[in-house]
Amino acid sequence: MPDLSKLKIPTHIAVIMDGNGRWARRRGLPRAFGHRQGVRSLRVVVETCGEIGVRFLTAFTFSTENWQRPRNEIESLMKLLSRGVDEQQEDLMKNNVRVRAIGRLQDLPEPVLTKVKSLIAKTKGNTGLTLTLALSYGGKQELIDALNHCFELWRTGRISQPPRSEQEFTRLLYDPELPPVDLLIRTGGERRISNFLLWHLAYAELYFTDTLWPDFRRQQLLKAIEDFSFRQRRFGRVEEK
Repeated sequence: MPDLSKLKIPTHIAVIMDGNGRWARRRGLPRAFGHRQGVRSLRVVVETCGEIGVRFLTAFTFSTENWQRPRNEIESLMKLLSRGVDEQQEDLMKNNVRVRAIGRLQDLPEPVLTKVKSLIAKTKGNTGLTLTLALSYGGKQELIDALNHCFELWRTGRISQPPRSEQEFTRLLYDPELPPVDLLIRTGGERRISNFLLWHLAYAELYFTDTLWPDFRRQQLLKAIEDFSFRQRRFGRVEEK
């Protein structure tokens, strides 16, 4: 186990939670069992991040592309999300976690959206870790929606010119308070970002692991942060000697 005192703790970690279906299939179980186990992994990661001082954790929970999955799997995932909101509220409040959500939330079934909004409102005053759930989310779609928002502001006279800086454009995104990602973790062995947080990942450190998400727990998270701690982040600058 890494020595916590020697780790460089990222401000913002993003996770692509890949491998739930494969985890279940290898055990001869329906995919839904993998997703349920994945919820447990997320709970452990949330608790660990809050404990070690990570300020923001963004989880790729359901993508815009996921709507193309079989209907029965989508229904199972929505039920799991709904049940997860109910079951995790007490722990989230106890651990001082603030919950946010980004994406085309209007695409979610109304009962699920109502529960998500209720959880966001209930945890709004918490001051610890901010857990952002990316729901019906796509990075390209976020940028398109930001441009459409910009056009609407201009059309209605609320702005006189387009954004002239990164800071001004960031205000048009789903959550203007979401900072740049320091560390992206993707489980399941794939080496791609899959249309996730395209704006926020510009200078993120990428960490890929073959561990399937249901097996990703505290030890695996600390290993990823340990790897991050040894990286040199220059942001385009020349390293000073």
